[in-house]
Amino acid sequence: MTNHPILSRRKWMLHSGGQHIVVVKGMRERFSHPLMKAFLWALYLPQYPNMSIEIRIGDRYKPDVIAFPPENELREGTPVFWGEAGQVGGQKIHKLVRRYRDTHFAIAKWNTPLEPHRRWVSDALKGVSRTAPFDLIRFHEGSAEQFIDDDGQVQLTHDDIEWIRL
Repeated sequence: MTNHPILSRRKWMLHSGGQHIVVVKGMRERFSHPLMKAFLWALYLPQYPNMSIEIRIGDRYKPDVIAFPPENELREGTPVFWGEAGQVGGQKIHKLVRRYRDTHFAIAKWNTPLEPHRRWVSDALKGVSRTAPFDLIRFHEGSAEQFIDDDGQVQLTHDDIEWIRL
């Protein structure tokens, strides 16, 4: 847990790129999970300006962070971005990368080495013809204080984090 003034509550109003999101931390949810969702949102918002968190899209799986093409106001069909925060199973990734071959995927981890994840994601990608990247991201302890100011402004880029593009 952090002593950050914005993140001391269960509901956080965060801002980035002239937009805002409300992140709700579940009663049994680890602090890092909603924080990683917010970081993924802010990190990829410049590339995908209609990014959302925690919305159902009519798929068996529910993404933590999702974006559709700007002209797709109904949020149907193939997303352009899909982000997962924390634990995600190999079977889920295996199915998603085959179903959404043109979707940019990112998995965020908290204080976890990326190399073991690189291996199983690489295995999931074998034999799949894809047009979009797959990113693995590691956030460290202290990221809340580093990337969120006292007004809830989230600022980070890929230069600020450890990441691998597959």
